[in-house]
Amino acid sequence: MELLPIEFARRVQELYGRQGEEWLRDLPNLLHRCESRFGLRLEAPFLNLSWNLVLRASRYDDTPVVLKIAVRKEEFYRERNALNAFSGRGGIQVLDADDCLGAVVLERANPGTPLSTIEDDGLATEIFCSVFRNIHCTPSCAPDVSMPYVSMEEHFSGIDRYRQRLCDDKVGPLPAYWVELAKECLADLISSTHERVLLHGDLHHDNILQQKGGLWVVIDPKGIVGDRHFDTIQYLLNYVDKDGDAYTVLTSRIRIISDTLELSARRIAMWGIARGVLDACWSIEDGRPDWHKGVEIAERFARYLDSTDVTD
Repeated sequence: MELLPIEFARRVQELYGRQGEEWLRDLPNLLHRCESRFGLRLEAPFLNLSWNLVLRASRYDDTPVVLKIAVRKEEFYRERNALNAFSGRGGIQVLDADDCLGAVVLERANPGTPLSTIEDDGLATEIFCSVFRNIHCTPSCAPDVSMPYVSMEEHFSGIDRYRQRLCDDKVGPLPAYWVELAKECLADLISSTHERVLLHGDLHHDNILQQKGGLWVVIDPKGIVGDRHFDTIQYLLNYVDKDGDAYTVLTSRIRIISDTLELSARRIAMWGIARGVLDACWSIEDGRPDWHKGVEIAERFARYLDSTDVTD
């Protein structure tokens, strides 16, 4: 196996502190145990690693697979359970898993071309809608309450942490208007969610891959439970200038999504406001100076919400 990317090792240390350092020290042994447990030959890690280690591998019969190992096992449990729930409705297939190792063996998407390679943004959005429909409408994927999925309240808890810190410190860079607007949107959205479904939680271009024969599959679900409208948001946040300025792209995508999937454009916009503020809060919490990007997201969705043609 090729050497672990330096940037990935640095990110693990930054995100997980001592736990991450211990995990990195034990990684050679962990990889050896995975090879033995799953009967794998490990190959190179993927280049676009985030906070989990994902490697190309092959079984002893030469079947190409993917090995994914999580630093925090609770994230591994949620992803594995969500993929199993999405089996047969567009989720990549789970071939094997080991809770003790915090590792899962996945079908390898072939050729695995991401949706981001589709240059025509309208066509890409139509493909997104077909993937969304598979996950949520054939039929709706009811969450198993015994599984450790994340609620909307938990997912957006970063806003409450920011507000509490603001009360304690009496200072904060994020304008109070946006924090309060996000909280108002969340209260309205959560109280009016009549059907709570299992969400992918991170359904963007690079988590939607094409298989042979043109089939599109999803990878890397976060396992969140809540309003299906929320699963449109991450797609709307990625490649925002792909076919015009960010606001034009947003309005075009929401129009296609709301019309094709019969979703409320207003609810989508409200989730977008809340998600933008959450991004800003996460940035501040992590000590990053780019928190204003989250505000820009919230502003863009708020502008859309204020447009005269947005109705439920």
